[in-house]
Amino acid sequence: MTGLGALFLSAAFVDNMPLTLFLGLCTFLALSRSPEAALGLGVAMTGVLGVTVPLNHLVYTYLLAPDAWAWAGLPEIDLSYLSLIAFIGVIAASVQLLEMLLDRFLPAIHAAFGVFLPLLTVQCAILAGSLFMVERSYTLAQSAVFGLGSGAGFALAVAMLGSIRTRLAYADLPAGLRGLGIAFVLTGLMSLGFAAFAQMAAAE
Repeated sequence: MTGLGALFLSAAFVDNMPLTLFLGLCTFLALSRSPEAALGLGVAMTGVLGVTVPLNHLVYTYLLAPDAWAWAGLPEIDLSYLSLIAFIGVIAASVQLLEMLLDRFLPAIHAAFGVFLPLLTVQCAILAGSLFMVERSYTLAQSAVFGLGSGAGFALAVAMLGSIRTRLAYADLPAGLRGLGIAFVLTGLMSLGFAAFAQMAAAE
């Protein structure tokens, strides 16, 4: 498979944010205690990444990149050093809009997020999506697909962890492994599984 489909699968499985690149583990572990919260986090991550990565591509390409102002007769202007601030601003606005929509239409999911929803503004996995987009020189279409794929991969991983942790709530675990301890063990085992996708991609 080539093109955008391969990029989507690569973003979801090979470059999985929490399990392969180990980004966004704070909310990944904190909100995987129940399937409902995990699903809500996955949907939010997919929505925010799917919107902010292509938006930041437009901001970078037409405002910040070298030669972005050539159309105005100012080819010497290079504002790429402002990309980090600009990306965070776009992400903050997107997360704020998402918070207002959840509060209005899905109050149960909004309540499940608690303090973690505003913290998506500085979620390293979301910012990493835009930084990877610049580093890899994606087009607008590739940026949108990469953002959606990264979000879908995060959603899949956190939903799997949430389901497993729910089942293990009835298990007789040693005291030292209850709660966050078993979550770290499960994350490590899932990471080994997702590492196999990277090996498969490297073998092609």
